[in-house]
Formats: sequence, C-alpha cells, structure tokens
Amino acid sequence: MTATNDLMTGDAYLESLRDGRQVYLNGERVKDVTTHPAFRNSALSVARLYDALHDPATADVLTGVDADTGIRTHKFFKPSRSAAELVEAREAIATWARMGYGFLGRTPEYKASFMAGLGVNADYYGPYAANATAWYREFASKALYLNHVIINPPVDRKQAIHDMEDVFVHAVRETDAGVVVSGAKMLATGSAITNAGFVAPVGSAALAPGKAEAFALVFFVRMDNPGVKLVCRTPYGQGDAFDYPLSSRFDENDSVLLLDEALIPWEDVLVHRDIPRATGFYATSGFPNLYNFQSGTRLSVKLELMAGLLSRGTKANGTDEFRGVQAAVGELITMRDMVWALTSAMAYDPEPGSGGTVVPRLEHASAMRMYNAQVWDRVHELFETTLGGAPLAVPSSGRDLANPELRPLIDRFYRGSDSSAVDRIKLLKLVWDAIGTEFGGRHELYERNYSGNGEQVRLDALRWATRRGSLARYEAMVQDCLDDYDIDGWRRGPWLDRAGLPGSGGN
Repeated sequence: MTATNDLMTGDAYLESLRDGRQVYLNGERVKDVTTHPAFRNSALSVARLYDALHDPATADVLTGVDADTGIRTHKFFKPSRSAAELVEAREAIATWARMGYGFLGRTPEYKASFMAGLGVNADYYGPYAANATAWYREFASKALYLNHVIINPPVDRKQAIHDMEDVFVHAVRETDAGVVVSGAKMLATGSAITNAGFVAPVGSAALAPGKAEAFALVFFVRMDNPGVKLVCRTPYGQGDAFDYPLSSRFDENDSVLLLDEALIPWEDVLVHRDIPRATGFYATSGFPNLYNFQSGTRLSVKLELMAGLLSRGTKANGTDEFRGVQAAVGELITMRDMVWALTSAMAYDPEPGSGGTVVPRLEHASAMRMYNAQVWDRVHELFETTLGGAPLAVPSSGRDLANPELRPLIDRFYRGSDSSAVDRIKLLKLVWDAIGTEFGGRHELYERNYSGNGEQVRLDALRWATRRGSLARYEAMVQDCLDDYDIDGWRRGPWLDRAGLPGSGGN
C-alpha cells in the first residue's frame, strides 16, 4: 500500500479558516479570523504546528503511516497498536506542545483522543458506521483541527435536560438532507480557528428514556454552517510581544457555540435519538484514556517552562541560594516529573482497545485526571510565595525603556542579581503573563476545570473502579485482613502457630 500525504501545511490551514464563518466579538462579526488582531497570532501559532508536519527536522517525530489505511498523519491521529506506538505518539504530542510552551491546550491532536479510534470502532455507531469511517479518514489525512463541545450552559441545572429545549442542543426536525439542530454548547475553546466542532452530550448526562431522545445527538458541525454562531469571550491576545509574550501568541479564545436551526447533513451524524449510544461512546471509544494522555503530556511541557521560570526568577532576585527557595524549585520540578511519570505509566502499561489497538490504562488516566486539576493551584502558590511582588515591580510597558530620561534610571534600579534591567524585566513580564494577567488567570481556571467538576472526576473514578472490579478487590483485601483474627485471637497464618507467646497477640 502506497502511503499518501495530504496533511495540511500552515498556509493550507490558514486558508481553510477563510470560509465565511460567523464569529462575533465586541458586537461585531469578525470578517477574517486569520487577520483580526484577537485571533491572528493564535492562528499563526497553530499554522506553525502544521508546518512542522512537513519540516524535515520534525516530520519523522511527528508523523507516521496508519498501516490499515496508508494515510500518513500525526502519530496521535492514528490508532496505536502497541506500547511502543503510544510512546511515539507521546513524543509527537510533546513536540507540538513545546512549540507553544505548553500554553496551547486544545491543539489539533487533542480531539485525536477520540478521532484516532473512530475508524476501528465504527461498528459501535450502527446505522452511522460509514460516517465514522469517512470522518476518520478525512480527519487523519488532513490532520483537521476540531473543537469539542459537550457541556450544557449553566442556565438552570435544577431542570431536567428534556425540560431545557429552549437552551440545550436538540434535534428540531429531520429532513432528507439531515437533522435540523438548535441549542447552545460550551465551552468551544479555540473554535474560531478550527475546521469543525464535535458536539455531544456529556458522558454523565441524565437523558431520560422516552423524554430526551431529541437530545441524544452526537455529530460534527463545520464552522461555515450558516446556522452556527460563535460568541467569543473577551480576547487576551492583543498585547505586544515584550509585555505579553504568551497571551499575544497563544490565547485560545473560548466561545459559546450557538446552533440556530443548523442543518447537520446525515453524513456528519454519529448518533441520533439513541440514548445509550449518545453517552456510552465515551467508554467504548477510549476517549477518557486518551485525552488524559494528551493533556498530561501537554501539562508536563507547561510545567517544564514553569520550573525554568521559577528557577530563573529566583536567580534574578538573588534568592536562589536560600534553602526554602531551593525547596520550592525542587517541588515544582517534582510536580513536572510526577505528571510525566503518569504519562509513562499510561504508555508502557496500556490496555486493549477496539480492533487490535491499545489505549492508556483507564486507572492511570483517572489518576492523571484528578492530579492534573490540582497542579496549577500549587504552581501559583509557589510563584507567589517564592517571587513575592517581583513580577509587579516592572515598568508599565517596553515603551518605558525607550524613554531617554527613564532608561538610565531603569538600567540602574531594575537590574537583576545576575542580569541587566532589560533581561530581568523581560523575564518577569513572562512570569506575569503566565500567572497574573487575564490570560494567566484563564489558565488557572482552565487547568482546574479541564476534566470536569471535581466531584464528577472523583465519582467517575469510583464508577470505573466499581465496573472493573478494582474496588471489589480492595474490599476483598480488607476481608482477608479481617479473616486473620477474631475476638479470640489469630485464626490463621504464622501468628496462629505462635499464639500465646509474648507479643503474639493471641489469647
């Protein structure tokens, strides 16, 4: 089988965004997201990822051929059939993540966590199996950039889903061409610069049989669909490079996806009016296993940057030889190593997936899911207690450095222990953009809620352990321990043989 390579280049990706999509910001429709200042640099940052697929320096690390289809694609976009292939996929994820210093969260390979297994798991979708196969081929061959919306807006959580037809995504009617859909979903991170959206109920959605079939929908929606509007949050990416080195390049604008009588062609539907399939696909597809693998790898890279930043910041402050400060840097390094070690466990100790594939073990993914949600709070605390007010003690902008009256004073009073004033200010501006700006605050909220609310994360861990028999094994261990003894003393084991001797515990 001759391998094909139809992967988008950076230019092809940018051109794919010029499709008349309806993106709204500050009361106006954005004419072209590739040129608008709120989206331009983020789009260019993603275009850089696509160019890396073709760069001889990175192409072999990033891409491989799906043996079943002959498609050359990003190594995480195709299903893995061994632990070794999962390790290669992790390196491809990390290579892309380092190009955004870990601050691009929903890069194109994120949705590969679901799409990579779509073709080998096509039969699950019953009458829409052919759609699953076709979408996998289109996704993998071009490395399409998909967004992901599964959460209902928090309008009135007391109401049953089927009582929220005026807000929640549901089928309005069917036509020969497809299903007409209305409703809203959140949070469509990066959607303004993606090719299509994946829309589904959340896995824990309580869809009542006989009442909520209209809400049991899983489908793809292309961003140029006339019935789609994206209402964006305040952009954080319009500052200059020196003062906002992260947000000016990597602000993935979050938006609410509005569907207003949007016609979804039948070929873009995976589930329609089928409640068990609408929520059950999560477990069957391996998505929980794989998205935590991607997010953990990306977070490891982000923590690499933060560990380096904290270390450089303490050196600039002249506190790097203080014992407590060194302990803080060491703790952050260990946090990075913990997350990376969990991705290693996920790769080297996988479980069987569909069609002869392997996916990261769910127990490891569950541990990653809970640990990752707690990491960023501690990162903030370490920076805020170790660097103190240093990130605030900087000039208002790089333009102050160009003022001939101020510059000599800045050079004198803002210098670092190991660096010039310019280098110290530049470093601390980077620190502040990571933890203190609106962009930094958004990342704190993002990491905390990335995998869902904290209770659901823990409830899912319990549910998975119950289904897989892990909890039963743990309880059986308790019973083993209880069976060793009773009120009269030891009942079995070596302790029984020595009962009555000093220290034996027997009666």
